[in-house]
Amino acid sequence: MSQQNINTTNLSYSSSIPVSEVYWSLVEKADKKFSKIRDLPYYERNRYDTYFYKVFKVYTQLWKFQQENREKLVEAGLKRYEIGEIASRIAQLYFGQYMRTSDMSYLSESYIFYEAILTREYFRDGLHQHLNLANKQLRFLARFLMVCLVLNRREMVHQLVNQLKMWLDECKRVFQETDFKEWKLVVQEIVRFLKADTAFMNIRPLRYSLVLDPRPDDLPHVSASVRSLKLRDAILSSYHHNEIKFSELTLDTFRMLQCLEWEPSGSFYQSSNIKTGQNGGPGPSRINYSQDIADPSLPPNPRKAILYRPSVTHFLAVLATICEELPHDGVLLIYLSASGAQNSINAAENINRNFQSHTISSDATSASPFSSPCNSPNPTLGLNKGDCMDDLGGCLHFGTRGNRGLNCIYPSDIIPFTRRPLFIVIDSDGSEAFKAIKGSEKGEPAALLISPSSTIPIAGTDFSRSPSGSSFTIFLTAPLQAFCLLLGILGSENEMDTYTEAEKLLSSSLNDWGSTLATSDNLDLVWAQILRDPFLRRLLLRFLFCRAVLTLYKPTFNKKEFLPECMPSLPDSLLPTSTICRTTVLQMAHIFGATDRFILSEEIILPENRPEDMEVVAPS
Repeated sequence: MSQQNINTTNLSYSSSIPVSEVYWSLVEKADKKFSKIRDLPYYERNRYDTYFYKVFKVYTQLWKFQQENREKLVEAGLKRYEIGEIASRIAQLYFGQYMRTSDMSYLSESYIFYEAILTREYFRDGLHQHLNLANKQLRFLARFLMVCLVLNRREMVHQLVNQLKMWLDECKRVFQETDFKEWKLVVQEIVRFLKADTAFMNIRPLRYSLVLDPRPDDLPHVSASVRSLKLRDAILSSYHHNEIKFSELTLDTFRMLQCLEWEPSGSFYQSSNIKTGQNGGPGPSRINYSQDIADPSLPPNPRKAILYRPSVTHFLAVLATICEELPHDGVLLIYLSASGAQNSINAAENINRNFQSHTISSDATSASPFSSPCNSPNPTLGLNKGDCMDDLGGCLHFGTRGNRGLNCIYPSDIIPFTRRPLFIVIDSDGSEAFKAIKGSEKGEPAALLISPSSTIPIAGTDFSRSPSGSSFTIFLTAPLQAFCLLLGILGSENEMDTYTEAEKLLSSSLNDWGSTLATSDNLDLVWAQILRDPFLRRLLLRFLFCRAVLTLYKPTFNKKEFLPECMPSLPDSLLPTSTICRTTVLQMAHIFGATDRFILSEEIILPENRPEDMEVVAPS
């Protein structure tokens, strides 16, 4: 049927054309556009904005048309699950646009549509008769779970997990159990994820809060002659064997994602108007655009690309695209967390010497840089075990068996992109090799935060990754919880007053350290130009806290392999052995009754004023 006979703009139709034909024509048009945008990469944001709004326009028309003609469409055979499919597509579009833009308003709208599907039970009818419908219900619950996790709606997360378990048990009873093996793994993943990401790890928002953190306008100024750069984009990638994750979101990238976003204000989470449509069907009454639902009190979030197990071709394609789009005043943050390998003791020297001759090879089986790595063929086929390791020093493994070649990211892969300002965080036992970046930059000096090369000993455990994720990443995203976990303190409601006291002390101390950096005469330009950015400033100060704690902690005292490093170096006034740092660590340890766990000089004494007497805000 010709679309010229349908006035989809005004949602009217000729009396000679049945309502059902108009509806299915709109469905077909929407499906075609959805299939195209669904396969587009998240990291090429600017290129696809126009097409995104075109797809939304079609779904706006479709959603309104089915609301206004619900009764006639039901009489013509429209099923409830078909309405649910439209709502689910709209929710997926919103979540996809959040992934492209990091705009929380899209995430909130995705939640609203998924919640409507859950409330109205659109996929329930006929669930026991159709395997396809049963899988639609399970996919809906898994997608809604992801939205709730990122949005930090924990009560809904636990409700959905219970529903997922219940529906999976029911499906296995009605259908063949072998049809749901993968869903059993999904349930195991989310249960393991929630076991690690406990309420204690979320005693305060990981996102930057205008209520709890220093307001950007209040941050101390550096010299007026120093340019001020802003965090505009971030690449977050993590892969470890048997890593805690849900879908392709690992626990470490999940925390870093939140750490690089603004915490929405209370007024942001207002439920949308719900109206009763024809046939008594309530649901979201409109599809909002960002200007309708944005929180005006917050600056835009830095955009983020989350990569799970990327091949080097995929990683470089994303890195190149983001660098190309990076504004002139922007900084790109690169967070890489993976197991490392060291081919030579003098890796930095080897990389500097051989960088010019380093080439990136691929073969016919390598994954397209624009496709999902998990759906691609094994990119290491045809490569000998040591092909890409010769004379190249250390690297990070993003493959399941530590395969080299296209499964690995080397320091020399990043060096060409230092023509733009980079803030690099390496969390790996092979982090030492990435020091080679310093001094090899191609235009802009890079800022590096490098994790300890050995796993941090945690009280009561044998390793630092398993219980709650990477200790170094926790220090950067939730420093108070990291301090407690280091001491084996897992948290309880009875100790909330203690945590509140420690939060106030930590916030006051980090703010003082920030002022010390801003007024320092020998602060390197690399750090000076990012000190006005609230996200990067907070990461840097938390790094200083991590370094001070691990330097003075008895099990890691005087052991270089357990200490994080930064490049370029920071002023001596904030060395771990400085009075200002040692005093903070002593005060924190005293609050938790753990002063005997640290090596502290006798001349460092507790101040007379208790932390609760200070006028401070919660930790930075």
